[in-house]
Amino acid sequence: MTIKLDMVGIVVANMREALDFYRLLGFQIAETHNDDMHVEIDQEGVRLAFDKLEMAKGIYGSWEEPTGHRIELAFRCESREALDQLYAKIVQDPDGNLISLFV
Repeated sequence: MTIKLDMVGIVVANMREALDFYRLLGFQIAETHNDDMHVEIDQEGVRLAFDKLEMAKGIYGSWEEPTGHRIELAFRCESREALDQLYAKIVQDPDGNLISLFV
């Protein structure tokens, strides 16, 4: 049996704030998605999905706020200079997820 990672889902408290953060990382996400309950972007065959907290509660029946690091997303940058430029303009993920940048 072979499996392939297809999607990483992130539960967000505020869709616009979350999408703005990922836009700073360089993802092309239309502003028209700022109020959506579910947003997906394709990253070379792996989808990154964002679900509003209200949607997650509806799907799972309830929601307990996680403690500690929920997930780490590690993004490879094309060069040290690109990493430094990106690092200079991003802030902490608004939902507390650990973000790593590397070359």
